[in-house]
Amino acid sequence: MERFAFILHPLVVQDLARKFPFLRYLPEKWVEGGMKYLPPIKVSHITGIRSPHAEAEGWFVACPLTARQMMTLPEEFVIDRIVAAGKVAEQLGAKIVGLGAFTSVVADAGISIAKRLNIAVTSGNSYTVATALEGTRQALGLMGGDMKNARVVVLGATGSIGAVCSRILAKEAKALTLVARNQERLQSLADELRLLKQAEIKVTDDRVQALKAADVVLAVTSALDTIIEPGDLKAGAVVCDVARPRNVSRRVAEERPDVLVIEGGIVRVPGEVDFGFNFGFPPQTAYACMAETMILALEGRYENYTLGRDLTVEQIETIDQRAKKHQFQLAGFRNFERAVTAEEIAAIQQQAALVCGTGAARFG
Repeated sequence: MERFAFILHPLVVQDLARKFPFLRYLPEKWVEGGMKYLPPIKVSHITGIRSPHAEAEGWFVACPLTARQMMTLPEEFVIDRIVAAGKVAEQLGAKIVGLGAFTSVVADAGISIAKRLNIAVTSGNSYTVATALEGTRQALGLMGGDMKNARVVVLGATGSIGAVCSRILAKEAKALTLVARNQERLQSLADELRLLKQAEIKVTDDRVQALKAADVVLAVTSALDTIIEPGDLKAGAVVCDVARPRNVSRRVAEERPDVLVIEGGIVRVPGEVDFGFNFGFPPQTAYACMAETMILALEGRYENYTLGRDLTVEQIETIDQRAKKHQFQLAGFRNFERAVTAEEIAAIQQQAALVCGTGAARFG
């Protein structure tokens, strides 16, 4: 039996209030102040993961800090708390631990954490990229488009996920616009991609202007608040929101029936998995970052895999191949805690066509 653990944390105080309802009546600052002193805890025992080649069990371990605390408290303090959660994983018998949500972006994106643990560490970002791109391609096809004719925008293009997505999409898309705040890094990435002489490459820090022309948006920033609003998008756009917390405002789904928003990186886990914890997904499905940890455990590959800010295309292709070997697969489309049905996608495409004044949504 292979063994793994996965570190998660509440994105906002309200997440903790689901477990302890009385907290919703207290000021958030009070709750966050108290959370700083809570130790990491085992949340649940994960059982029933079974592929044709191996079986695995694991544990969810909670690091009780919100996303805002992860990004604003002193770096060493946050790393200490994540390492403490990793030590709980070690004590439980895990041989590899995955870093969930903001635990994977603090400081040097897991490298310092791995040095202080006696088990392997991965952020899960490689499989997150693989599934996000696969889902985006499928969603675009259902909307009547294809990558070779699409104008794609990557928000957060200089981050670890954004950069490698850009490298892959530069070989597939008609045009690729890179958006990020650090213009020096942005220009460096653009220069690299132009050497491929495939997609038309543009760079900008004007997020809103870029979004208005995009057929496809990949949102992968580390923003703490939403940055994509209903008025920012063109009719027929496909938006894949990989970020947590979300980059896309809930109002987009509510007010734009001509735009398809999907969440990146949601997969079906093989076997009769019981997570022992409800994180809002249908049974037997999980985030791709969680799944990467499971895949590496099933492979018996107990070594650091996705760490730091330099993901490679080779890493993504390798983990995708291993996922298919163990029968992990995309679990359809979701947005804002609910499934997106084929009928809903057809209705979105029809509405987009009406707005565009054509028989089909326009792409390119």
